[in-house]
Amino acid sequence: MLRRDIFRVGLAGAAGLFGLRQIKAAAAEEERLKVAYHLSDVDKANFVLGNINNHYEGTGGNVDIVLVVHGPALAAFKTKAASGATSSRFAGLVQQGLVPQACGNTMHGMDITLADLLAGFQVADKGGVVKLAELQRQGYVYLRP
Repeated sequence: MLRRDIFRVGLAGAAGLFGLRQIKAAAAEEERLKVAYHLSDVDKANFVLGNINNHYEGTGGNVDIVLVVHGPALAAFKTKAASGATSSRFAGLVQQGLVPQACGNTMHGMDITLADLLAGFQVADKGGVVKLAELQRQGYVYLRP
């Protein structure tokens, strides 16, 4: 009887340690903030890029950021139209992990391809607003500066 009790205690202890490791891993994952920035106003493009930069700096990079761009704002990210400052700032943010999403509907309406946009963009095939809703469902915090 004593051996059986020792075995149960040992098994419970091992399960507890395994459970703590999983809880710590889950807690570390939860601590990583997920943020979706929404940009549709062309005059706010540099302002939003500044906010995103501040977000990376303020969290020590412990953040996943998706920038969803649609409507007139997409024009600010065309390779031929973007200022040097915008291009440089944008490239630096992409290097830090920014995931820029271009609205597929806007691209179609403005006759823009991925090749026309700054490097790093992905296409939100279902549209920018649909992408934003999907991100929110995945736990992303929605920000529209």
